[in-house]
Amino acid sequence: MSVTLTFLGGAGTVTGSKYLVRHGGRALLVDCGLFQGYKPLRLRNWQPLPVAPAAVHAVLLTHAHLDHSGYLPLLARDGFAGPVFCTAGTRDLCAILLPDSGHLQEEDANYLNRHHLSQHEPALPLYTRLDAQHSLALLRPRPVHTAFEPLPGWRATFTRAGHILGAASILLKVGGRRILFSGDLGRPDDLLMRAPEPPPAADVVLVESTYGNRTHPEGAVTDELGPALARLAARGGVAVVPVFAVGRAQTVLHAIARLKAEGTLPPSLPVYLDSPMAVSATQLFEGHMDEHRLDRAALHAMARGTTLVHSVDESKALARLHGPRVILSASGMATGGRVLHHLALHAGDHRNMIVLTGHQAGGTRGARIAAGEKSIRIFGQEVAIRAEVVQLATASAHADGGQLIDWLRASPRAPGRVCVVHGELAAADALRERIAHTLRWPAQVPEHGDTLTL
Repeated sequence: MSVTLTFLGGAGTVTGSKYLVRHGGRALLVDCGLFQGYKPLRLRNWQPLPVAPAAVHAVLLTHAHLDHSGYLPLLARDGFAGPVFCTAGTRDLCAILLPDSGHLQEEDANYLNRHHLSQHEPALPLYTRLDAQHSLALLRPRPVHTAFEPLPGWRATFTRAGHILGAASILLKVGGRRILFSGDLGRPDDLLMRAPEPPPAADVVLVESTYGNRTHPEGAVTDELGPALARLAARGGVAVVPVFAVGRAQTVLHAIARLKAEGTLPPSLPVYLDSPMAVSATQLFEGHMDEHRLDRAALHAMARGTTLVHSVDESKALARLHGPRVILSASGMATGGRVLHHLALHAGDHRNMIVLTGHQAGGTRGARIAAGEKSIRIFGQEVAIRAEVVQLATASAHADGGQLIDWLRASPRAPGRVCVVHGELAAADALRERIAHTLRWPAQVPEHGDTLTL
């Protein structure tokens, strides 16, 4: 009996990861991500899946980032009632990320309605905070390195992928086939997270390609961030740092704590973490000490040097402060959340700075800022960009092209096929070519909606 694999997201784009596996009348979804970035991609979130949610029997999550987990509340609201298997770290982070995602979508819809800025009357959220909270009841954490049955006769095993807390690769054994989903792979030299574990043997490998056409520069985050923030402090400006609440926020906070300790930055430089989600995620690190490189002293130093901003009123109060300061706020690609208010307030002043800390998917505000555009649209208004823009090349939490090849090469045997996924087309095709020429393995870049029979 055949096994089929359908690419419902994360194919030809770096967002919306969803891979549907069918066998013996059963259907399982690996990852359940939101599309972000370009409007045609975001519109896919509003279109029904080609499979009814009630006809999906189980979900496996590689990790908690919204481009891998953020569609789950919608799937559950529309009829999915099966189990969602993940690691304990992913369960803990989803409990933070998913309700926050629903809350932000409600806030954005309310703002558009209050100011009559939407073409739709009324503007609606994709899903609500309550939808997200209901979906959390479906999560079933499983330990890494221990096989389990997501469906009768199907076996799955998590191995650590680095990247963020709880991130895993998934080996799925079904119908006599071994399918390996890399998830998002971290860097072996990451400042924060431990290195990904080597891959197990598989017949088919789906490998991410976010940075498949790049090589990360030598050096650490501190080498780039230190001189930039020292310039900022000297001229009395405000740095707005859009961060991913999980992973990137903690990397930047740890880097700043180290820079202060070594004297590169003044210890008095105020640092604010204005993201309740990032605050909660940071507090999780102490409960998952085996997944990251920080000891308790480093965690406490990071906390001591940061003012945690919880309420909206506290966030608004940051605008009344004077003098140099650093404001970290979600989201990492400036697609929503409180960071938009900080950008609207500070982007127009040449003394200030916008620090971009990771991959900026095409079509996002972050990508437009990185490209040097002189203005961006926020809440229906054009906001001038006069602040210095710094894009960190060393802060990525993804393996680069060479590191992805090294991870594949560590496989006990060559797979019969490699599918290059979760990357913009240029990055995915560059990695496909490198796999074919360097490893001499059959490799392809699937298109959205493709189905493979294994």
